Amino acid sequence: MLAHLQRLVEQSLPLWDLPEGTTATLMNVSENATYRLDAPDGSKTVLRVHRENYHTLNGIQTELDWLHALQNDAGIITPQAIAGRDGREIQEDIVDGLPVKRQMVLFEFIDGIEPSEDHDLIEPFRRLGEVGALLHHHAMGWKRPAYYERLVWDHEHVAGPNPNWGNWRDGPISDPAHIAQFERLERGMVERLNRYGRGPERFGLAHADLRLANLLLVGDSTRVIDFDDCGDAWFLYDLATALTLIDNIEATPALVEAWLDGYARHRQLDDDDLAAIASLIMMRRIAMMAWFGTHPDTTLAQDHRDPFPSETCEMAEAYLSCEPSADNILPWA
Repeated sequence: MLAHLQRLVEQSLPLWDLPEGTTATLMNVSENATYRLDAPDGSKTVLRVHRENYHTLNGIQTELDWLHALQNDAGIITPQAIAGRDGREIQEDIVDGLPVKRQMVLFEFIDGIEPSEDHDLIEPFRRLGEVGALLHHHAMGWKRPAYYERLVWDHEHVAGPNPNWGNWRDGPISDPAHIAQFERLERGMVERLNRYGRGPERFGLAHADLRLANLLLVGDSTRVIDFDDCGDAWFLYDLATALTLIDNIEATPALVEAWLDGYARHRQLDDDDLAAIASLIMMRRIAMMAWFGTHPDTTLAQDHRDPFPSETCEMAEAYLSCEPSADNILPWA
């Protein structure tokens, strides 16, 4: 498949006004395949080849529209799409070996340093919280295009009959006791999030993958990339995604405190918001179990799949045994 995608990229380069001699190097494969394009003059761009059957054309264009609005209206530096020779920001092409056409978007290259998990994460998490609040504030006032279409990240689309990332039962979980605990966890999470509600101050367009890997720092400037999963969600789901696979380590309470401190610089949260954080972390855990099942060959899945079910079940026991509150945000910590 990667060989087919490489041929697709090389064949498609003339769709944009790129310098002759531009080369393509694979950077990352996850939901999409991402390539760095290097021109002979040293300039760089980034080409994203979308996976099939994940987003519609309207969905991709909605993402690009929000990226433009965030940079133009809110001053948040985000990847800006570069239109092709025909004026369209979304290009399509196919090569032999691929079953369907693939959508592609060319982005400006954004400089910046990704925070390393090997260093002190307090300040990066504070920056994550701050930029998250700015994103949410903008989303609440943004006039959505008539063709608006994005994924929804709620319990129905994580654990319901048609989940975005697949059924968690198809993940790396086989112990009947673990399965039973996950089912208890799902019921408790759904009940608590339903009580939390979806008022416009709590639920709206969010990044939905606001991890350190998608944060670039340049001095005091905070830049955000990879909006491919952005969609309608509880705003605090962005905190849950920031804690992906580091939601149960010694530093977790301090990281949450730093994120909330940054967030409070631009948006205020109430006690009900704080009490919902544990439920959203549990929802993210269920989503990741499903993701491991649909992406078994990824390094991330292979590195974390074995301890994940039992660790989640231990966290779930603490979560279900009490009612999370503003004074007990992480019952398992």
